[in-house]
Amino acid sequence: MKMNGRLLCQLLICCFFASMAQAQTRRNILWFDATANFKRFSYEDSIKNILDKCQQAGVTDVVIDVKPITGEVLYKSKIAPQMLDWNGDKRAADFDMLQVFINEAHKRNMVAHASMNVFVAGHNHFDRGVVYTSHPEWQSLNYTDSGLVPISKIKTKYSAMLNPANPEVRAYELSIVKEIVDMYPTLDGIILDRGRYDGIQADFSPLSQQLFEKYIGKKVANFPSDIYTYKGKQREPGVLYKEWLEWRASVIYKFFADARKVAKKANKKIIFGDYTGAWYSTYYEVGVNWASKKYDPSKDYNWATKKYKQYGYAELLDLFTTGCYFFEVAKSEVNKGDAKAARTEAGMETAKSPLYTVEGSAELSKDLVKGAVPVYAGLYVDQYAKDKNQFIKAMKMCRAKSDGVMVFDVVHIINNGWWDALTEGLKGNL
Repeated sequence: MKMNGRLLCQLLICCFFASMAQAQTRRNILWFDATANFKRFSYEDSIKNILDKCQQAGVTDVVIDVKPITGEVLYKSKIAPQMLDWNGDKRAADFDMLQVFINEAHKRNMVAHASMNVFVAGHNHFDRGVVYTSHPEWQSLNYTDSGLVPISKIKTKYSAMLNPANPEVRAYELSIVKEIVDMYPTLDGIILDRGRYDGIQADFSPLSQQLFEKYIGKKVANFPSDIYTYKGKQREPGVLYKEWLEWRASVIYKFFADARKVAKKANKKIIFGDYTGAWYSTYYEVGVNWASKKYDPSKDYNWATKKYKQYGYAELLDLFTTGCYFFEVAKSEVNKGDAKAARTEAGMETAKSPLYTVEGSAELSKDLVKGAVPVYAGLYVDQYAKDKNQFIKAMKMCRAKSDGVMVFDVVHIINNGWWDALTEGLKGNL
């Protein structure tokens, strides 16, 4: 079989970028949210212009969100509905945003990842998404102080999260992982986001009860009170609380194991990545153990069983970015006044601690994965909206205390006109 010169050249280029992406450990990662940038990235020239700025600033990797929280996708899918409009703006159905990003990133020697919000399929503030149309039965059933409530009815939550234990949900999400990697053979990586439960209140459906009973090998006499009960608005653990936490961690672990197999089968060179919050001490609330199997949380935390460590999934990842979403950068800043950034992420608490700083959370993340995967400490730019210098300092701290930095999101860099700050933070020393 003869191969023409142009095809051979393209093949060699693809192989080069795949090997370069895998070998790289130091990364400056910039995230591109789907809905916040919907209009802007509906045009090729706009993508090229922003990537030029990224290259000049020192960005090495771009993460393109192709499955936002509605459950729609930003490419021509045979599985999920395609998002062709958002907030009054429309996009041409044949515009392949992700392929443009991949091609243009590679021209600028940058690595291109696609991200997908996994266990979520609805935006509660817009009553939009898969749980509002085709699959309302997939949504999480939350155990609140008012009883069992479908998450689409809890309008204080903007993400209509799914039940990760539901086999139909898992199969659906895995099929999307496969589709993305199959459709874009020159894509360097795929990063899973919201690969978790909604929170400690989720999921208390009859299906989850059945699956939990199968896991522990016995019937639950009093469900859900054997898991926990409410005294006013305060939760009080029941007799099976720790086992419930362990089971939820096993659910997420097994999904990540399956997702990795699916992605690697579609493209053995794909970088398999994940985003979580860095606040490990309370991240069990969302059913996630992102640590290494070598770390035993039962020695440090009373919520963890001896078996909980088996569901640490750091070893399943090629890339791990963790949200060090705190205004305070250095641990020494903790006692210099009240925390300035609202802590609203899933599983977060409001306590003051050196661990709730960029420095402390980055160090903890590196420690708990035990070298199993490179760690990229992440920042939420909007937390520094009134203090550019603190943002610059935070980027430098991430780079000093982890294998690089992840900045969320490019929309805040654009809106604030902070390309100079991004450049200084990505290139300067602490």
